[in-house]
Amino acid sequence: MILPGVIPIDVLTMLREECSYFLGYCDAQMDAKGVQTEGLSHRGRRYFVNNRYRMSNRLWQFIFSPLMAAVTEAALGPDVYLFHEQWVVKGPEQGMKFSWHQDSGYVKWNDPATRHRPYLTCWCTLDDVNEANGTVYVLPHSRGGTRDKILDHTKEAGSNDLIGYTGRDPGDAAIVPAGSIVAFDSYVLHRSGPNTTARMRRVYLPQYSAEPICRPDGRPRTLAVPFLKDGKMAYNHAEDRPENFGPFPAQVGG
Repeated sequence: MILPGVIPIDVLTMLREECSYFLGYCDAQMDAKGVQTEGLSHRGRRYFVNNRYRMSNRLWQFIFSPLMAAVTEAALGPDVYLFHEQWVVKGPEQGMKFSWHQDSGYVKWNDPATRHRPYLTCWCTLDDVNEANGTVYVLPHSRGGTRDKILDHTKEAGSNDLIGYTGRDPGDAAIVPAGSIVAFDSYVLHRSGPNTTARMRRVYLPQYSAEPICRPDGRPRTLAVPFLKDGKMAYNHAEDRPENFGPFPAQVGG
């Protein structure tokens, strides 16, 4: 689904403010460790800040909003869980590309025997996106042969990207304004180009599943926060507090 400009301006402003905070948080973490690269994040060039929404007083209002309920129920059905959420930001002029992959490829990398159903990625734009600033390109199932399977991926040295496709099809670019949602299932191959412009390219990316996605021992792989049950709100913010949970879940890709 491509939903241009559906995020209200006041919500978009909030997401931009929260993004600024979490970029500073990511830089501070790298400073504390004395590194310039951590996982898929490369300081000043590309950031992935994962599963920190419980550190915010406001992000839950978007993640579990009526807008996201409508989007996720249309794609997944009446039962929905928050599976993963992250900021994906490309720095100005030097923002790195992101290689062809399936989001489920990152799950399979950590659990080769996984048999999970496709989950939903909601690529929410905080800026106008185009080919110059590194928008997302998707490869439809009909051209990628991915409707019912997770491909094997290899890790790229230097970037730490997982790569699931090396063919010549460039994919279809999403050219949409700020406040848009590009939604696709986790078996869809996608990539993004470099940011060659003078401004950041910012995206917020919550991901949802129709059922908990678990490890072989039965524990949730990252998050499994109830959102909708039988089409009705199941999320309880009063119980969704940081002190009720253990360490932050690890990254699974983007």
